Amino acid sequence: MIDIRRVFTQVEHIHHEFGPRAEAPLVRGAVGVVMTNPFAGRYEPDILPMMALLDPVGVDMAHRLHAAMDVPLDQLATYGKGAIVGAGGELEHGALWHVPGGYAMRELLGWKGDRVAYMAGKAEAKTGQPANALSIVPSTKKVGPPGAALDVPLTNINASYVRGQFDAIEVRVPGAPAADEIVFILAMSTGYRIHARVGGLLAKDISKWDGLR
Repeated sequence: MIDIRRVFTQVEHIHHEFGPRAEAPLVRGAVGVVMTNPFAGRYEPDILPMMALLDPVGVDMAHRLHAAMDVPLDQLATYGKGAIVGAGGELEHGALWHVPGGYAMRELLGWKGDRVAYMAGKAEAKTGQPANALSIVPSTKKVGPPGAALDVPLTNINASYVRGQFDAIEVRVPGAPAADEIVFILAMSTGYRIHARVGGLLAKDISKWDGLR
């Protein structure tokens, strides 16, 4: 059921937003895999088995993205995921990415929780101690034509309320998805928006380690 046609990677380095040049650029990256949608053109009531088949795809993409961004693992500060479903599919097909995509990035970043708990929405670490990648991985999805763009949301990997790291990266794969394809996307960045200055919780002040604050 996994038939990958293309893998698309993008990385950008943002030095300033018309203000002072940052000491270090914000690095944002995304990777998208274009694959056949096995459910295109028909209604399939039981699509859940496809989710487990996407696990290795997610893991491979997470490692590809980290390599493309070429930054130390501990500098990855935000994450997000998304899916663009071709016109022959339905929005729910994109929802198959929620667990494989999110789990892959959290595993890359050092979260040691149990996958069954993750699927149930309980992301505590096995040790009961704070672990990396505690916050929910934000996501978005749409049905669109070839070349459709998707704004993939990004939030801090440990606390969703780190306001200065709320962001999004636009992803568009030229010529994809065809009507019978899906583009699954992962995205990460190294942290704060350039010139972030609207207050709120800072990453260095995370204290509850509950995925929120």
